Amino acid sequence: MSKSLSLLFAVVSIVLLLATAFSLSNNGWLALLFATLSLCMTGFGFVVKAKLRKKNSKNP
Repeated sequence: MSKSLSLLFAVVSIVLLLATAFSLSNNGWLALLFATLSLCMTGFGFVVKAKLRKKNSKNP
């Protein structure tokens, strides 16, 4: 995975986790939504990384 793509996933995940932390005091459902989105974003980052690694290993 390229460094810029890794940075994008990291920044978006951190922003979602910060949104979760700030929304905990206001709205529990909104905090749950942000927590779910952050987990999905992190998981999607791992999926993209695995697919790119598999693609690069097939083309030597």
